Amino acid sequence: MEFSELEKLIKSRRSVRSWQDKEVPLELLLQALELATWAPNGGNQQNWRFYVITNKDTIRAIAGAVQSSAEKIAAWPEAQELLDTARMVERSGFFKDVPAAIAVAASRYQSPIDQVLAAREQTDGQAATIRQWRNTADSRVQSVSSAIAYLLLILHQMGLGAVWMTGPMQAKEDIERILNVPPELDIIAFIPVGYPEGAPSAGERKPVTEVTEIID
Repeated sequence: MEFSELEKLIKSRRSVRSWQDKEVPLELLLQALELATWAPNGGNQQNWRFYVITNKDTIRAIAGAVQSSAEKIAAWPEAQELLDTARMVERSGFFKDVPAAIAVAASRYQSPIDQVLAAREQTDGQAATIRQWRNTADSRVQSVSSAIAYLLLILHQMGLGAVWMTGPMQAKEDIERILNVPPELDIIAFIPVGYPEGAPSAGERKPVTEVTEIID
């Protein structure tokens, strides 16, 4: 692949929130996921698990759980002060009719150094601080996030549209129950997938000079 082709692929990807009423072949989703599992990951643990959902009743059940959670949050005085609660509730289950979705889970992983820090932190304040620093960049979430980033680009290349959602995690327990996720896994993201209905406009990006500092 030429650099210009890679650049076009990356810059043309959009978060898609509207889809055609058209079935997504399971083979395409599995092909995309197989490539996504080549993403870099901590300790080569490959600590991801992907739940491919094509059953519309299951997708609607998840959307309903997210909607219910949004309604509960919207009723809180703090939410009414800080959020556009009507819009939040209206948009919370927007994916209910998407043709397919992928729920992404992460297994619990503790590196050897984290095991050392966990064993020592009760008696050593410096160990506790170091562990806190490491937890700001949790390796299992970083690993799964790299696979999701790959997945979004692959789906885009296939002509599919998707959106990386963490908002549904407000109904994490319900989603895990609906999908029968075992207790050693945590759902950390939800990705609706389908053939795009229209083309979303491009978002602005800050200049690289604004977000980069050269240390020489």
